[in-house]
Amino acid sequence: QVQLVESGGGLVQAGGSLTLSCAASGRTASMYAMGWFRQAPGKEREFVAAISWSGRMPDYADSVKGRFTISRDNAKNTVYLQMNSLKPEETAVYYCAADSDLRRLKTGTYDYWGQGTQVTVSA
Repeated sequence: QVQLVESGGGLVQAGGSLTLSCAASGRTASMYAMGWFRQAPGKEREFVAAISWSGRMPDYADSVKGRFTISRDNAKNTVYLQMNSLKPEETAVYYCAADSDLRRLKTGTYDYWGQGTQVTVSA
């Protein structure tokens, strides 16, 4: 079992930055691929970014490339999402997810997910 707890959400002005954190607990948490998804009101959950257990294979949705950075610290069992140049349309609940298979995780199928953290970007 892996438990995921997100933090770092909040209110930010357009163009601003936020860093989300996802703390994972469980004996083998550091061996899982991790990712971030988001869901805006009335919309489907969408992939944002993912990273392999080693941290060597970050991947991003086209819409966030160059602005968001995913990273992880396996010693702390934590994955981060640095978000820069935020846009109002990126207002959503951001979810952390974990899966043993990075490719599967990026398709939106994963074994574990957190409760989410709200990110609100004001115009």
